[in-house]
Amino acid sequence: MHYLVTGHTGFKGAWLVQMLAAAGHQVSGLALEPVSGALFTRAKVGELLVHDLRVDIRDAEATAAAVAQVAPEVVVHLAAQPLVRESYRDPRTTWETNVNGTYNVLDAVANAGGVKALLVITTDKVYRNVNRVAGYREDEPLGGVDPYSASKAAADLLTQSWIASSGCTTPTAIARAGNVIGGGDACAERLMVDLVAAFSADVDVHLRYPQAVRPWQHVLDCLAGYLALTDALLAGEQAGEAFNFGPGPASFVEVGEVARRVAERWGTKAGVVIDPAPELHEAGLLALDATKAKQALGWDDRLVFDDAVSWTVDWAKRVSAGEDPRQVCGDQITAFADLRR
Repeated sequence: MHYLVTGHTGFKGAWLVQMLAAAGHQVSGLALEPVSGALFTRAKVGELLVHDLRVDIRDAEATAAAVAQVAPEVVVHLAAQPLVRESYRDPRTTWETNVNGTYNVLDAVANAGGVKALLVITTDKVYRNVNRVAGYREDEPLGGVDPYSASKAAADLLTQSWIASSGCTTPTAIARAGNVIGGGDACAERLMVDLVAAFSADVDVHLRYPQAVRPWQHVLDCLAGYLALTDALLAGEQAGEAFNFGPGPASFVEVGEVARRVAERWGTKAGVVIDPAPELHEAGLLALDATKAKQALGWDDRLVFDDAVSWTVDWAKRVSAGEDPRQVCGDQITAFADLRR
């Protein structure tokens, strides 16, 4: 099967390409240039690709031409402006990428023909958040305060409208997931990136919201959910549906506690410094109810919170010791697959 991953130079995208290649699939990618220090570059993920294309999805013509050139059988649309704080700094690019870009991908798939399954990735932040402990279900209202959350909610609604009204016959579904951790993330303003950078240098880490609670999930668990849903689409099931892929309550952990666990695993005596929080809205708690994915797709997390932290730290320590990043990724992908055997 030939997969096209948009946003393949990003963190999730680079891991997804490696998972698909390890499973024997052909993979192509469409994205912007990777950020400095990206997993895509460090693990030489481009070597695994049939087509490695640099396209801004805000450009409709270039997106259509790229999809036609690749002629994929499955499309996983990950490309986005994914950061809340960046969305405040540059709301226009956030809206244009996450909404117009998603439309351009949908339109390109429809015009290319031959695509057997399309999965559009949004986020847990599409839900109208009231900071409750119970996870949000797929049928609950969408919303968003910051430009990132609102733009992804709009992209989700756009996809729902597209499925219902466009006449495109490609089986399409939506996946919503939240905070993921794992080896090789290089995206600015993410907790695990900051923790690894600080503790590897044995210096204190600076946190803004140590009491904020997030549902932490390893990237491989999240991506396994995406692939379970694409498999269902290819089998003629779940078209038109949205699915949550989030961990259970045991993985709802305060940011400060995550920092403590990572420091313990790393073996550093570095501490935590609390910085004044900026006057920007960030969710205090946001959780998903993944019952639907468990019941309809047989999906569930294989790594509990402590395992997710351990795998993330172990990846960083092995690579810091000189091991090949792609080999370390491959070892973890194999170990992850073995958890279900």
